[in-house]
Amino acid sequence: QVQLVESGGGLVQAGGSLRLSCAASGRTFSRYPMGWFRQAPGKEREFVAGISWTGDTTKYTESVKGRFTISRDNAKNTVYLQMNSLKPEDTAVYYCAANTKRLYSIVVITTTNEYDYWGQGTQVTVSS
Repeated sequence: QVQLVESGGGLVQAGGSLRLSCAASGRTFSRYPMGWFRQAPGKEREFVAGISWTGDTTKYTESVKGRFTISRDNAKNTVYLQMNSLKPEDTAVYYCAANTKRLYSIVVITTTNEYDYWGQGTQVTVSS
């Protein structure tokens, strides 16, 4: 079992920054890839960023490249999402997810059904 708890969401003006954190407990955090997803009202949940178990490989959806950075600290069992130059269209509930089916994988998967554990989500609202 893996438990994931997100924090760091909030209300920010366009152009501002937020850093989301996801604290993991349970099965060994350092062995599997992690991802961040988001879901806006009336839309499907979408991939935002992912990171391999070592942290050496990252992947981003096109709309956040150059603005968001995913990272992980395996000693603290935590994955982060640094979000800069935020836009109103970034408004959504952000979820972190664990892909424990791919232990020691350097491949970052972008599909939601590959991730088997999810946090409860944290709201990010960007005002114009």
